[in-house]
Amino acid sequence: MKLADFDFELPEERIALRPARPRSSARLLVGRGQGITDSTVADLPDWLRPGDMLVFNDTRVIPARLFGERHRESPDGPGLARVEATLIRRIDGARWEALARPAKRLREGDRLSFGALTATLESRGEAGSVTLRFDLTGPALDAAIAEAGQMPLPPYIAARRPADAQDRTDYQTVFAEREGAVAAPTASLHFDEALLGRLAARGVLNTRVTLHVGAGTFLPVTAEDVAGHKMHSEWGEVSEAAADDIRAAKAAGGRIIPVGTTAMRLIETAAAPGEIGAWSGDTDIFITPGYRFRVADGLMTNFHLPRSTLMMLVSALMGMDEIRRIYGHAIATGYRFYSYGDSSLLLPRG
Repeated sequence: MKLADFDFELPEERIALRPARPRSSARLLVGRGQGITDSTVADLPDWLRPGDMLVFNDTRVIPARLFGERHRESPDGPGLARVEATLIRRIDGARWEALARPAKRLREGDRLSFGALTATLESRGEAGSVTLRFDLTGPALDAAIAEAGQMPLPPYIAARRPADAQDRTDYQTVFAEREGAVAAPTASLHFDEALLGRLAARGVLNTRVTLHVGAGTFLPVTAEDVAGHKMHSEWGEVSEAAADDIRAAKAAGGRIIPVGTTAMRLIETAAAPGEIGAWSGDTDIFITPGYRFRVADGLMTNFHLPRSTLMMLVSALMGMDEIRRIYGHAIATGYRFYSYGDSSLLLPRG
């Protein structure tokens, strides 16, 4: 398969810069085999059956984008320069791996200040990554990051407007619990308490898993042959209780529908032995057409970037021709795309 097989043209005005309000008022494209229906997220209970199970990712996004100054002593006195760092992975209580800009102007030993939050650049890695050792540690560091940081909006939003206070609510799910993500599980942003209540009244089950979404989710695929792409890894966990919930729902005839590609990738990783069980660790599962799904019977997800690994995942679920048809319909009928955009419920034939 070639990267060009997953390409499409998207008018710029289709990129959503703010979410729908209320959350559940977003549009919902329901794809069932070769049928397409236009609906809304608020009507999701009508499309699901009693006994179906939604699998939510309960990760919590941290305000991981930091703006500040680099301080470096020189023969001519202290040198100052503006710097930006996006935290991407916690190493220990005081150290984070981050993507820094401008990385080429940073050296080991540089002191960085982000308001009252200070750090030393401990080492440099590849592609702009650095290791920062903060002067605080543990909960005190977490609190300082929460105070100094901005929500790490996706590049296609951040290039058009800065993050603001509203994003601290908008870019977080209502059931976010376990802190560690630097990007939101965006399909879940459509849920509010009222919708969760209606789903429960309908008899739709749910369970929670955790996958800390990393910045790698936005990395472009550069290999023209898809098989040559190296997938990024992210930490996740399926508890014994969640695995039991999923097995029981499936045994009773319910459909397992992960909400978001992160939940999808995680439960498919945990089911690699053939049946889902408790699992934790780093996953770099790469789902492309030809993949045999072990657990998921469908997927609720937003509309994804062209030429992305997520386009490959939904193509694996629905088939490449059907995904082209679904995306063509979404573009032609004005659906809003990407993280703050509308949603789809994808239910493959059989």
